[in-house]
Amino acid sequence: MSKLIWKPGTMVYPVPAVMVSCGDSPDNYNIITIAWTGTINSEPPMTYISIRPQRHSHGIIKQTGEFVINLTTTKLAFATDFCGVKTGRNTNKFERLKLTPIKGKHVKAPLIEESPINIECKVTEIKPLGSHDMFMAEVLCIHASEEFMRKDGSYDLRKAEPIAYSHRNYYALGKYIGHFGYSVKRKKKLK
Repeated sequence: MSKLIWKPGTMVYPVPAVMVSCGDSPDNYNIITIAWTGTINSEPPMTYISIRPQRHSHGIIKQTGEFVINLTTTKLAFATDFCGVKTGRNTNKFERLKLTPIKGKHVKAPLIEESPINIECKVTEIKPLGSHDMFMAEVLCIHASEEFMRKDGSYDLRKAEPIAYSHRNYYALGKYIGHFGYSVKRKKKLK
C-alpha cells in the first residue's frame, strides 16, 4: 500500500461532535459545537474541550469556570451543525433550535434536555496551545436519559444513534463489532 505525505495537521478522526452549553443565567446561555474533546483522566474523572479564543463561548466559560458536555445524536445533527457555525453573540440558540435548557445538579450552565448524556464540568486549568485554549475540567456529574438504560443497569447509547465528525462531515455511529476484550476472550468448550 503506497502512502502520501501530508503537512502536519489533525488526523485523529473520527472525533465526537458534542454540544457544549455554558452560561450562568438565561440571558447568557449559549451552545457551541466542539470536536476537540475527550477523556484525560479516570480518577478523578477529567475531560477537556478546546476552543478558539475568538469564539463567544470561550469568554463565557473562562468567566464562569464551568460548562456541560451534551452528547449528540442523529436527531440533534442539524442543531449540532448550527451551533458550530452560528455565533451566540446575536443568536439565542436554545430558542432558535427549540432546545430545552434544564438545571444541572452542580453547575449553573444549562443541560440540553434533548441530549441523551449531559456531563457537568468544572474548569481546573486553562492551557493556551496556539489556535485553541484547552479547558481541562473535572467531571462533577453525569445525567443519563433513562430510555437508554438496559435491564442489567448498563447504558445503551447506540439506541440514541450518536454521531461523530470527520473532515467536515458528520457520520452516524452504531454498528456493533465487539466488546472490550473480545479479541482475547477464551471460547467456551462444548460439552
